[in-house]
Amino acid sequence: MTDDRSDPSHSGPRLEVTLALLALAFFLMEGFQSFQLVRESTNLAKMHEAQEPTMQEGQRVRKLLETLVTKTNQLAESGDAGAKSVIEDLRRQGVVFKQ
Repeated sequence: MTDDRSDPSHSGPRLEVTLALLALAFFLMEGFQSFQLVRESTNLAKMHEAQEPTMQEGQRVRKLLETLVTKTNQLAESGDAGAKSVIEDLRRQGVVFKQ
């Protein structure tokens, strides 16, 4: 009856093998995370690009609305009753515009 723990051939995994497996697992994890980050970054860039036409259309509509309100305000200042009514309604609704 011999004690297996005292035999060097049965001492368990060697330190080098353990460290090599640990390093391999670390690099695989880092590689996977890098891949995920690149993929998410690409998806975000595609989403941003897809929103660009909508943003440009929104800016165009905003400019048209600002022009309309400015011209309506000019009419109201010159005495047009309908334009005054529209401007008063806009102010009552909390719409802020340049004078």
